[in-house]
Amino acid sequence: MATASTSSPGSSQGTARRVRLVIWILLGVLVAGGAAWYFALTSAKPSQDPPQAGAEQLVRTESHRLTSPAVEKAQLVEFLDFECEACRSIHPFVEELKEEFGDRITFVSRYFPLSSHPNSGPAALAVEAAARQGKFEAMSARMFETQEQWHGKAESQGPLFRTFAEELGLDLAAFDAAVADQKTKERIRADIADGTALGVTGTPTFFLNGEKLTLTTKQDFRQKLLDAVK
Repeated sequence: MATASTSSPGSSQGTARRVRLVIWILLGVLVAGGAAWYFALTSAKPSQDPPQAGAEQLVRTESHRLTSPAVEKAQLVEFLDFECEACRSIHPFVEELKEEFGDRITFVSRYFPLSSHPNSGPAALAVEAAARQGKFEAMSARMFETQEQWHGKAESQGPLFRTFAEELGLDLAAFDAAVADQKTKERIRADIADGTALGVTGTPTFFLNGEKLTLTTKQDFRQKLLDAVK
């Protein structure tokens, strides 16, 4: 007569451990591509305590100032991610505000690529490389205009970003050198460090005269700028 077999508790536990191990491996593979750029940007960052948040974290000497009012009444600083859909969505409105208030408010743009976006780091590198040839705003706009084309792709979109540089008439040899230059990466790391010190956790994040804004509507955003320049 056949007898029913039963697995031992040790065997069941071993199977459960193997299943958990497989799950963790699969999760690791999925996130590796998205996090790779982040490690590339931060791996060479020196070990040190994060800077204390203050005025110097908001705007650095090398920060990209998009307007230069003769008499500055306020500063608006944006930490952004070129792969962030919310950043793309609000970009046209920020451009409207820049046209409306640029003679009184200094608009400043800073990088804050998120590790959840696989190509936000490469995009920032491409924009900063273009900035070295005076094309920061042109390349930024190109990133947002084409975001749906490359957003969320696991493979590097660096070659595509290089075509944007070519379309903008940039010196490609100089562009390639800037993308590969450690100083370009350090420039982006500095923005990430400052944003982190200031409490930035997502994008876009705006600071008006040092105050982190909580925005509800476009009208609310515009009204805050109106109040700042009175």
